[in-house]
Amino acid sequence: MRQSETAAGALSADATESHNRLGDDFPGSREGRLLFLIAVVFSLFQIVTAAHILDLPSQIVRAVHVGFLLLLAYPLVASTARSAIGFRVLAWVLAASGVAVAIYQYVEYSDLLIRAGDPLPIDIAVGIVSLAVIFVACWISLGPALPIISGTFLAYCLLGQYLPAPLDHRGYDLSQVIDHMAYGTEGIYGTPIYVSSSYIFLFILFGSFLEKAGMIQLFTDTALGLVGNMRGGAAKVGVISSGLMGTISGSGVANVVTTGQFTIPLMKRFGYRPAFAGGVEATASMGGQIMPPVMGAVAFIMAETLGVEYSEVVKAALIPAILYFMSAFWMVHLEAGKRGLVGLPKSELPSASQALRERWYLILPLAALVWLLFSGYTPLFAGTIGLGLTAMLILGGSIALGLPFGAIRILFWVALGIIGAAFLQYGFNVLLAALAVLIAWNAVSRGGRETLVACVDSLAEGAKTALPVGIACAIVGIIVGTMTLTGVATTFGQFVVAVGQSSLFLSLLLTMVTCTILGMGIPTIPNYIITSSIAGPALLSLGIPLLVSHMFVFYFGILADLTPPVALACFAAAPIAKESGLKISIEAIKVAAAGFIVPFMAVYSPALMLQSGGPLAAEIGYIPAVGYISIKAVIAIGLWGAAVIGYCTRTLTVAERMVAIAAAFLLVAALPLTDEAGFLLSGGFALWLWYRSRTAQKAEPAP
Repeated sequence: MRQSETAAGALSADATESHNRLGDDFPGSREGRLLFLIAVVFSLFQIVTAAHILDLPSQIVRAVHVGFLLLLAYPLVASTARSAIGFRVLAWVLAASGVAVAIYQYVEYSDLLIRAGDPLPIDIAVGIVSLAVIFVACWISLGPALPIISGTFLAYCLLGQYLPAPLDHRGYDLSQVIDHMAYGTEGIYGTPIYVSSSYIFLFILFGSFLEKAGMIQLFTDTALGLVGNMRGGAAKVGVISSGLMGTISGSGVANVVTTGQFTIPLMKRFGYRPAFAGGVEATASMGGQIMPPVMGAVAFIMAETLGVEYSEVVKAALIPAILYFMSAFWMVHLEAGKRGLVGLPKSELPSASQALRERWYLILPLAALVWLLFSGYTPLFAGTIGLGLTAMLILGGSIALGLPFGAIRILFWVALGIIGAAFLQYGFNVLLAALAVLIAWNAVSRGGRETLVACVDSLAEGAKTALPVGIACAIVGIIVGTMTLTGVATTFGQFVVAVGQSSLFLSLLLTMVTCTILGMGIPTIPNYIITSSIAGPALLSLGIPLLVSHMFVFYFGILADLTPPVALACFAAAPIAKESGLKISIEAIKVAAAGFIVPFMAVYSPALMLQSGGPLAAEIGYIPAVGYISIKAVIAIGLWGAAVIGYCTRTLTVAERMVAIAAAFLLVAALPLTDEAGFLLSGGFALWLWYRSRTAQKAEPAP
């Protein structure tokens, strides 16, 4: 046992130096080529099951998904950490153990269903192995926080009967706990891993293919052309391009290390402090997870958990997401004004219209995906179609380059477009047939083989990107399983409700602190799953609409990745900005500071999330309530931003900043007469700034 612990520690020792413990690329050795091949097979398995080319029971798909995650994660971490040969061998042994568990689930699938609730000794042994390899894989790839939290919940299942009331439960023996956690759909193969094995993986692949096709360049060039010449344009480019890329990447940290390679040096070049540049990039990248239409992986988990259409989640996220990015945009504008930072020279900027003319076709798969999601199709179907259309564009573009310019090339694109649209009538099979023809054509055409290699690279990179998300979903299933087995969520929920009966604000504050503390050590997905499972029902009992309470938790789970001392997104930006991750985190909190008020306003006025209910909508009507709360939020965000940066048309005194904070707080509070007082104080603040600016202009000597 001690040897295994030592080995696990060695596997993770060097890897902790980087935000990405799985490495930035596959090793160039024979082992690396084998892992590359496994990653490609993993992606192909997910595609053929999603497209129903291979029909397997959901439980088997989940088990094989976890088996692939473990098969890739262990050797990748070991090779990235450059461990000794003995530890690499151990990594492959642990990976093989994970595969063996998946094979056991496949072979014994029918028998396991029959003896559910009455496991055999071998079932218990295999279940213990499955839990052990998942815990170790999570520890070495994501760090100790999530395994420790999950391990505490697992220990509660086994030992909770010895705790004092009301924390105790009736007691469960080892076989019952293992059967619940390692088999069926309540533990590691529960809803989180179901979503990972279907929606999340496909959308990560979708983003990987779009990146290969040049989507990052399209977003960056468009943002540069639109706002690059404005005051502080370099930072505004970072906000827009990172936000756009975040809508398809689904991972804030991954977004930081892709778009950040361009935006952070650009901001530094034009005068922004390194810490502020990194903070802007981290804030914008994390915001991509709440930005419709695609959003991040949590949105799909939320839709599945609540049993609502994905479009309902998107609708609820729309106004808060706009306010979030408006807040970031406003903050960088104020920082630029405070420090006198001008825009980029027009001559150095690309043309936004030209970028769209040259790469407009890249938007088509994204547009098709959005249309499908909002037309009632499942995210699984929409993601599969979007991925297929993107692959057709990449492969078709390679072929089109070899065709004569003119009518023949136009006819080729028209034919490809008609075939691509035919899936509405004939299903996914028509796309598969078209892809098979395009692959064969590229295999024999000049330059086509390089395109096929790029597509294979996208398959491998997509699988590798999905590893930390999938592993987190697997281990967080243990926490969800503990809640369904013991009912521990009810205890915490009763406490939140008890607090809320005296003060709803304190209940919300308690939930926010819980999200933030959890988010300091674990990714957004497990953070959301844990806190929504615990706090969601409690907030619902306090009269908060369920979707609003889940969005509240989701929002602060994202902001937790910007919160010191861990702040994963900020530490990912640190090596690019060449600045301390902690300093970047402090600046990110400033940039996102105004965004902290949006979830609270939505709870008091659900109209901000386009949800019915709340006293405001009952008093003035739903549509007027949406307009009123949106305007109030914009004013509050503007005031918070001015107070945090200390600038609004000119540098603010401490007293002026305090007035701005007080006015913003009054607008958020939603208590009797606070709106009136907030608007009055805001108006007075604006008039004072106007008077001060006019006085200063008169005092300036004539030129």
